Amino acid sequence: MTFQVFMQHLANGISLGSLYALIAIGYTMVYGILRLINFAHGDIFMIATYVAFYGVMLLGMQLWWIAFPAAIIFTYFFGRLVERAAYRPLRNSPRISVLISAIGVSFLIENLAIVIFGGRPKAFPIPPIFNKIIQIGDVSIVSITFFIPAITLALLVGLVYFINQTKTGMAMRAVSKDYEAARLMAIDVDKIISLTFGIGSILAAVGGIMWGLKFPQLVPLMGLMPGLKCFIAAVVGGIGDIRGAVLGGFILGLGEIMLVAFLPALTGYRDAFAFVLLIVILLIKPTGLMGQKLTEKV
Repeated sequence: MTFQVFMQHLANGISLGSLYALIAIGYTMVYGILRLINFAHGDIFMIATYVAFYGVMLLGMQLWWIAFPAAIIFTYFFGRLVERAAYRPLRNSPRISVLISAIGVSFLIENLAIVIFGGRPKAFPIPPIFNKIIQIGDVSIVSITFFIPAITLALLVGLVYFINQTKTGMAMRAVSKDYEAARLMAIDVDKIISLTFGIGSILAAVGGIMWGLKFPQLVPLMGLMPGLKCFIAAVVGGIGDIRGAVLGGFILGLGEIMLVAFLPALTGYRDAFAFVLLIVILLIKPTGLMGQKLTEKV
């Protein structure tokens, strides 16, 4: 393998890892507060991509800069609606009930998407700014490959600042430690949980739109495999830890690309890499690479 080819694969791996990291943060935020795996996260990712697609179709390619933010805002409220309808009524129910509800919501969104959007694949519109070929020496890289890590980094920095430096972020950290103590401190727990789902949905929406720009084919089940992989990335890094989600996303993205690059005969097993990695991490360090031992709340 030449140096140019290696750099091409490295750029693709960083780009894919950034996408996984961005979506995995949404998983880990919800888990950090609710100790709940939001299995509908991948489907929220899919909804955002379809809304962006129809927004561009309605407004025209020239107004993509309006359609994309509008899709993100829509997804924010959609995520909060999912929390309000499917999770809040079960707040004090056994964990298994909430888990079943999460799986049910995922199937409901997927099947509604098939009915509403149709099962035929659609081509995601790519604005010219994201489709330029940038030449660096002998390496040709599509511009979206640079946009994805940059946007991911900007959102990560903003999120870390929000959680660590604002009163709402402090309330989110308090709720993640103890519901009852947070209520005694006059924190509106339901509002904070709903906001967490909304922020996670924003990250899923941005990830979904960038996924559509990088892999421009839309189908109603497109969020299933990325959702599973990003859940795996969160577990690998240490679910509940934002830094761990980012680390797990990059490990998974780079690992997938390099597997195909160095062992092309195993290309068909690319998706299996994520599950093998999950098994290995659970055997070696069950709490993830950056995870801490958790005690179950009674």
